[in-house]
Amino acid sequence: MAGDAGAAVLETRDDAPKVPEKKKTKFDVIIIGAGPSGYTAGIYCSRAGYDTLILSGILPGGQLVNTTEVENYPGFENGIMGPDLMIDMRKQSQRMGTTIIDDVAADVDFRRRPLKVLTASEEYEGRAVIIATGANPRKLGLEGEEKFAGRGVSYCATCDGPFFRDQEIIVVGGGDSAIEEATFLTKFATNVHLVHRREELRASKIMQKRAQDNEKIVFHWNSIVTEIKGDQKMRQVVLKNLKTDVETTHNAGGLFVAIGHTPNTQMFHGQIDLDGDGYITLEERTRTNVEGVFAAGDVHDKRYRQAVTAAAFGCMAAIDVDKYLTEKPQ
Repeated sequence: MAGDAGAAVLETRDDAPKVPEKKKTKFDVIIIGAGPSGYTAGIYCSRAGYDTLILSGILPGGQLVNTTEVENYPGFENGIMGPDLMIDMRKQSQRMGTTIIDDVAADVDFRRRPLKVLTASEEYEGRAVIIATGANPRKLGLEGEEKFAGRGVSYCATCDGPFFRDQEIIVVGGGDSAIEEATFLTKFATNVHLVHRREELRASKIMQKRAQDNEKIVFHWNSIVTEIKGDQKMRQVVLKNLKTDVETTHNAGGLFVAIGHTPNTQMFHGQIDLDGDGYITLEERTRTNVEGVFAAGDVHDKRYRQAVTAAAFGCMAAIDVDKYLTEKPQ
């Protein structure tokens, strides 16, 4: 006991040597990304007793941090602001014991065990990895686009369509997603103006016919959006005809950009299987082609891209990880 007491005294002396605390770098599970899928995976993995790390990135929360009111996430009768939902998910994951570090994963090494995830300053090791890096909507690149994001400009008709009842709506794009969104929005809009830079759509024939038969959809061929105008909210959109160079101004309450998404998978090229569009391909449920590596959310989901489905995939990935680690003891 004397030795223990002496050590205690030494630690309280001003001239006691300061030993830096060693940073923890080894975990059971590493989750890359902190949107609904990443946080949900963290909740489930930590609750199952696994030492879990989330590398959230510099701006944690995924696409929902750029969203205003979320009305379609279950459990919130009066809706909830996107950033608030992500803050609550983060706190819940931390309460379960998840370590969350706001750092960006820069590279990975899935060729050997343990699996490695590298940031600019650290190398982390994990027995399993869940990729939840999401996907970003492609943007028009206009000056007013960022200003009016969430204030008229949207990238998800299913999420935001009901906010634009009885208003004129602009949809930009010519593929299946654009036609799906335009058709969906006719449930709410007075008219939907579909803006496409070419003379014909890229969408499938059946989707094209569905749009052309819908009297609420107005086509603007060979046209692009050149300007977005408004005050606190978007009020007008300027269209330019690429053949005539004539510009026209249209009053509109909403602008939906449907020109595709880019999955955040650049660092995984050559490490796991990706499809032609860069999305992670899954072997079974949430499992990738690399043992111990799983994926959840928009990083592999091209179709639904909803907060609730991303969270569901996070749950599924965590359960799959639990099964994997249980059957593969250390």
